[in-house]
Amino acid sequence: MRRRTFIASLPAAALPVSALAQTGTPGAQGAPAAGQNGAPLPKKQLPPRWQAGEDRFVRPDVGPGDRPVGASFASRTAAYGLTGAAGTSHPLATQAGIDILKRGGSAVDAAIAINACLGFLEPTSCGIGGDGYAMIWDPKAKAVVGLAGSGRSPMALDLATVRARAKNGALPALGALPVSVPGAVDAWWTMHQRYGKLKWADLFAPAIAHAENGAPVPDIIAYYIRRSLVAFRRPGNGIEEVANALKTWGMADGKGPQAGQVFRNPDLARTYRAIAAGGRDAFYEGEIARTIDRYFKRIGGWLRYEDLARHRSEWVKPSATGYRGATVHALGENTQGLATLQMLNILERFDMGAAGFQSPLSIHLQAEAKRLAYEDRARYYADPKFARVPVEWLISKDYAAQRAKLIRPDRLMTDVRPGQAPSRGDTTYFTCADSDGMMVSFIQSNFRGMGSGLVADGLGFMFQDRGQLFSLKDGHPNIYAPGKRPFQTIIPGFATKDGAPWMSFGVMGGDMQPQGQTQIVVNRVDYGLDIQSAGDSPRWHHEGSSQSMGEDPAGLGPTGLLRLETGVPAATKAALAGMGWTIGEPEGGFGRYQCVERRMDGATRVYAAASEMRADGVALAY
Repeated sequence: MRRRTFIASLPAAALPVSALAQTGTPGAQGAPAAGQNGAPLPKKQLPPRWQAGEDRFVRPDVGPGDRPVGASFASRTAAYGLTGAAGTSHPLATQAGIDILKRGGSAVDAAIAINACLGFLEPTSCGIGGDGYAMIWDPKAKAVVGLAGSGRSPMALDLATVRARAKNGALPALGALPVSVPGAVDAWWTMHQRYGKLKWADLFAPAIAHAENGAPVPDIIAYYIRRSLVAFRRPGNGIEEVANALKTWGMADGKGPQAGQVFRNPDLARTYRAIAAGGRDAFYEGEIARTIDRYFKRIGGWLRYEDLARHRSEWVKPSATGYRGATVHALGENTQGLATLQMLNILERFDMGAAGFQSPLSIHLQAEAKRLAYEDRARYYADPKFARVPVEWLISKDYAAQRAKLIRPDRLMTDVRPGQAPSRGDTTYFTCADSDGMMVSFIQSNFRGMGSGLVADGLGFMFQDRGQLFSLKDGHPNIYAPGKRPFQTIIPGFATKDGAPWMSFGVMGGDMQPQGQTQIVVNRVDYGLDIQSAGDSPRWHHEGSSQSMGEDPAGLGPTGLLRLETGVPAATKAALAGMGWTIGEPEGGFGRYQCVERRMDGATRVYAAASEMRADGVALAY
């Protein structure tokens, strides 16, 4: 991302009215800037303005406006409603979800319609070439149920071939090698079979209309599409062919859409029509599957029709832990969801409320809990069909108490290792709720950026590169194997209180997800923030823990890098540096958040929905 810091050498308040009128304020007609007695101002003294083509306009000396209520750093108020709610990373997707709910659809129906829209509207984060996971509050069962829609590696690709083509001991990020079976469409179908109310085909109408008619591309999404296309063109990146990706998203200049430019994807519209008419079988056993098979044979890849045909999602029981009166739920399976529970268990051993909101001690304790949990994440998390994952031990309070004793309140741990078990990378998140009390927490992704760079002929979507997260270390539970699910970063979040639903929430962004989820829970439980300010609060992001795929970030040192958003108090940043943390510049990797909260006003249920400023989305309720 290009960054430019504009610093005004002369405050606007110090300029005469005549000068202000001629330097970009309303009413200026392009007159040259003038100072006292009409003399031109030196260029360096011109008040800064946002230059055309710049991605950002940075004024460190300018803070947010003043809201009359709520947290001073909050961007808005949560949306309230009695009947239904939805929060997504794109306004048109949120509107589609609300429309489905108003037509009598369930929260699952709305989730499917939202995700189909996002596959067109937000291709930088998701699409039907990727996987999906859900946690659903089932009001009839009065329980949180989980769905794992994770695809497996191709049966034709063996470990020896992967190792022969690996780079620096890890799978590459692009090309056919890291492609695994897309799980999203089957996840939609599986949810709809159990919880759908509207006809399957009706759920795709909004996405088909947008893909055919076109939609303006928001700023953040346009930026990441253009950046992805640059990466796909880079020589030596390992992608077998890029013509299809450039045809789909390149626009007239071949570089991708500009902010606000109308984008269309007729190929994806045709693919959606086939899925709407033929259900999940159209994707996994019909002509779409055969097109995928022919494409990977043509480019020398390994994904085959048989891999698609055998794929099925799985209903799973979420894990859970208590945190100061709330119960936080997480999917285990092959995801990093357990890390959120581990972090919260460790933090429960400390008085976070007394530590203070945005204080050095609070952030220090949270980041140290992350370092401990992520060493276990790198050591143990894997597909439980292939490895024995010690889930109950990892999320036990006793184990957390042992780990918490390693944290020192005044300085960093210097040597962080995984615990000894007893013997024996871009994402979209959205949430919605309906009139029956069902709440859906859904996360879906192609993994890094837009995915592998590969688009099958005429289908209009990109395949995920999730297989990059396999390990190539002998004896590691997440080592690559044919037909195995790779370690997954995508995790939905859910919290209950007293056996009733409380928050359906999530934070997107690779390894940021458990870190972000933990910050949301701590902000709400320990610091009393509402769901909007809990998300808008400045965040921290620690980089440098061990990675399960066997490729640790280079040059971060033994304690990694602690990135802090601009809004973290300067005194806190200085104190953390004094404790030994290496402080990194904010680079935008702090995740994106949506949340729907269920409240009770006497006997009346009220939904509150929140989004945030780090994405282009919106939350609505009615």
